[in-house]
Amino acid sequence: MHARIRSFLPFSAIVALLPLMSCAERAAEEPSAATDSEFLFIPGTTGTDPATGLLADDVAGQFRQAMDNIGVLLDAEGMDFSRVVSVNVYLSDTRHFNEMNEVYRTYFPSDPPTRATVAVDLPDPGALVKLAMIAAKPGVTREVIKPADLMSPELPYSWGILAGNTLFIAGVTSRDPQTYQPVTGDIGTQTRRIWGNIGAVLGAAGFDFGDLSACTVFLVDPGEFGAMNAAYREFVTDEPPARATVGAALVNELFKVEIQCVATRDTARSAIIAEGASPPSSPFSPAIKSGDRVYTAGAVGSGPDGVAQGDVGAQTRQVLANLQATLASAGKGFGDVSAMYVYLPQVAQAEPVEAILDEVVGTAASRTIVGGGLMGPDYLVEIMMVVGG
Repeated sequence: MHARIRSFLPFSAIVALLPLMSCAERAAEEPSAATDSEFLFIPGTTGTDPATGLLADDVAGQFRQAMDNIGVLLDAEGMDFSRVVSVNVYLSDTRHFNEMNEVYRTYFPSDPPTRATVAVDLPDPGALVKLAMIAAKPGVTREVIKPADLMSPELPYSWGILAGNTLFIAGVTSRDPQTYQPVTGDIGTQTRRIWGNIGAVLGAAGFDFGDLSACTVFLVDPGEFGAMNAAYREFVTDEPPARATVGAALVNELFKVEIQCVATRDTARSAIIAEGASPPSSPFSPAIKSGDRVYTAGAVGSGPDGVAQGDVGAQTRQVLANLQATLASAGKGFGDVSAMYVYLPQVAQAEPVEAILDEVVGTAASRTIVGGGLMGPDYLVEIMMVVGG
């Protein structure tokens, strides 16, 4: 089981409850962050002021408030921003990137965490930015990985952070390793260049591709999924990492794809497939178990009878049934979940999805919900989990 930490009620919920709540009651909290033995998982957090329930009008103000909100969670665990190892920045618009980045640098002046930044739909009304983070708990070593054959990023992130036996790798785009300049070309060319750079980060930390536990692929054009997959397949092992693939806009319009990964040094690493299930035809495992931690792939709502067309509730329940079967094969259950990452092509459907998650999984785990295209036109929800540890 995981420790529960409480955060601020999201703006959308505050608006819904305004007629029923006093000013003091608007600062009510709900569970949103969780710890395991090594990490604090901080959920998607917006810049809602906890005292007023309001958002600033600009991305810089929202970003500062979101960081202040996260700072409260870190402080509750005896940490500060120097312990952060991985950040996901979700923007409502790529045009906000430079303004966000200027503020971001002030919070991470040296040895910054790894980072992926994409533009997606946000379910929180008025939100311009949402942040999800992972921080290494006190006592867990934190080492910045600087590959000798990969130019240091010009932006405020590290290529890799090794925390204990877990390597967090930044969202990698197609850049020349010697100059950091974009390498353009088709999706296959860019995917292969990305894997070359990921390989450099792995090698500098003493890892290889066989140590990868989970990856998230942010793909600009879901129509290029097949071509990306063909190139991706060239670099993964017989037991490939778990994976989610999400449609998103990238900050630099020259890039077609960005890949963010986690690797673990563990000789007992193994792929997990639910009892009676067939191995997937795509180059990912349903889950990877490494040590006591399980990383699941992004699961979609395909069941024995296919996909429940247009029914996000039915699909969410099928997703959870699929994940539950996979976790059971790893000796885990929903009570062990540390973090959930939920992707919805229609963010207006977040409320019924959250209600089902509350009912079936509970509220102890960190939860991040954003909009993103899925790799099938009938899919309405995809969920990826980090479990145990």
